[in-house]
Amino acid sequence: MASVTTQKITAWEDISSSVKNFRLAALLGWQDVAQRYRRSSVGAFWLTINMGVLIGALGLVFGTIFNSPMSEFLPFICVGLIMWNYFSSLVNEGCGSFISNSDTMLQLPIPFFTYILRTWWRNTIILAHNMVIFPLVLLIFGKFVNFNSLLFIPGFVLVSLNLLWVMIVLAVLCTRYRDLTQIVQNIMQVGIYVTPIMWMASNLPGGTQSRLWLMLDLNPFFHLISIVREPLLGGTATPINWLISIAMAIVGWLIALLFLNRYRLRITYWL
Repeated sequence: MASVTTQKITAWEDISSSVKNFRLAALLGWQDVAQRYRRSSVGAFWLTINMGVLIGALGLVFGTIFNSPMSEFLPFICVGLIMWNYFSSLVNEGCGSFISNSDTMLQLPIPFFTYILRTWWRNTIILAHNMVIFPLVLLIFGKFVNFNSLLFIPGFVLVSLNLLWVMIVLAVLCTRYRDLTQIVQNIMQVGIYVTPIMWMASNLPGGTQSRLWLMLDLNPFFHLISIVREPLLGGTATPINWLISIAMAIVGWLIALLFLNRYRLRITYWL
């Protein structure tokens, strides 16, 4: 049944149908979280506790190493680690979005993008649980957010748009080439060290014209995390951060649509 349906639906129709019926993806994503922590008295807040312990430990260690004031460094690393966990979870789990739902995909004519949205919504719920830590950190140091924090909303939308198209491409590629999943996981493991998550870009030597800053400008995760982290810290991301993030979203979605449209008929045969 799935193969017959795929012959009549283009990538754009698949995505638009999934968005219109987003409730299905939301219910599936919520069920994933609920099932994972079933019979647990604390539930999904175990993730929040684990993240809080990690932020406190790494904040103390790296804040001491870089001799940074804790009132500045701890909120910085708090948002950085929470958002990086969101990025890496979506990218890594996006690789297996089709593979993990193979039984359903082979039996029911559900749009393929629904499984991508399911993964996105599941991790967004986890992100919401972890973000509870940030206001607690601000209260500890007597800090408060300002009107710049409202820029977090368009920043998060833009980040989600970029991650969704990445997930589409990786889901298709990893369904065909299963070893690619391990390569992506290794890249994400290294990515946290070359992205200013546990260290501040302002600590780089040589000023903004140095080669190290050029490395950041070529790092897409640096721009994505800047447009959501800087507003929460009371600042604003640079115009370059916004422009590159917007450009990645436009070009990336064009590639993802062409990619899904071309290989959509073959996905069920690769499962």
